[in-house]
Amino acid sequence: MSTFTDLLKSEIQLFIKEYQGVTTDLLLKSNVFTEVTNKELAQQIQGRRVAAKKLPFLLREGIIYPKNLSLEQASSEATARYKAQELRGKRFADLTCGFGIDAYFLSEPFEEVTLVEEQSDLLCIVQHNWEVLGRKATFVNKKAEAFLADTSQHYDVLYLDPARRDAQQQKKFLLEDLSPNILELQSLLLEKADKVITKLSPLIDIHYLLNTLNKVALIEVIALRNEVKEVLVIQEPHSVIDKVVIRCVNLESEDPILSFTNRELSASEVIYSSPKSYLYIPNNALLKSGAFNYIATHFGLEKLDINTHLYTSTELKKPFPGRILEVTPIHHKQIKAKSHYNIIAKNYPLSVAELKKKYHLQEGGSDYLIFTRSVLGMEILLGKEQK
Repeated sequence: MSTFTDLLKSEIQLFIKEYQGVTTDLLLKSNVFTEVTNKELAQQIQGRRVAAKKLPFLLREGIIYPKNLSLEQASSEATARYKAQELRGKRFADLTCGFGIDAYFLSEPFEEVTLVEEQSDLLCIVQHNWEVLGRKATFVNKKAEAFLADTSQHYDVLYLDPARRDAQQQKKFLLEDLSPNILELQSLLLEKADKVITKLSPLIDIHYLLNTLNKVALIEVIALRNEVKEVLVIQEPHSVIDKVVIRCVNLESEDPILSFTNRELSASEVIYSSPKSYLYIPNNALLKSGAFNYIATHFGLEKLDINTHLYTSTELKKPFPGRILEVTPIHHKQIKAKSHYNIIAKNYPLSVAELKKKYHLQEGGSDYLIFTRSVLGMEILLGKEQK
């Protein structure tokens, strides 16, 4: 029998579904129901609201939501679906299951699925939800390290999303500070699996990963609507260090996916130029990859300055993973006060907020106003987006 019997009562589920108020107000009131606390209700209401934006497949009757931190740390449905596209095999294990969103999508084509999670209450929620969703798995309440040490199985895929906060909830970024410590585990992981997939912070440095991890086959920078959500590292026992593929994807956009090797990254050269007819603004996944020179080489573009990651050309080059603007240099006296512009500041002394104040500008409209620096010095450009 479910441990969530009271929460799942129809009148309580209806209240959770229809509540429109602020959840903090609910916490100040007397309990609405005798069977459950208002704190439990607030957790479910907040969970539904997060799911509506991030995990719409969970908006169904009978789903239980965990505490907010577990929801924050869970992948979105969009990124999880993307990561699952190329996976196949017999055995899949998620060693840091969490709320189980990645596992739900990544494990779908596999015959045997194992979910490992050290928080028993969270694993209980995941097990309940998987039953509601009609999915089967073996649920293991252990730390990843203990499970790896104990298992004699070999897996097609092992998946990890290491905790990026310490006991004081401070954010951590270095691999040795994560839990589990994948630097210590990587040899064992590669012994136990044909493919090891690790989800890491969007803030982690790509070159640091290339210099620190062994047997890396692929690094994916995954953005959703131009916000980098995660960096995914795929390790395989037979990978060669100078043939690591780096792939940049911007989900829910029309941007093409761009892939290149670490060898191509280091071999790229660039020509610098003042702005020409067209200005190219790479999407954030591509910028995160650090492929600043490769962008110019691959697309036949010139770069404005060594520290200005904007590119230019006389002729239009499409498709491009980012925005393309047709631009004209202007003098600051040509800026019309109180006008609406999409304002961009790249490698410029003033921020967007400071520029808006200085020139009495407002955000919006169809025209772009770009403040930047090229090899010739400071530049102000008026631009229109090329679709």
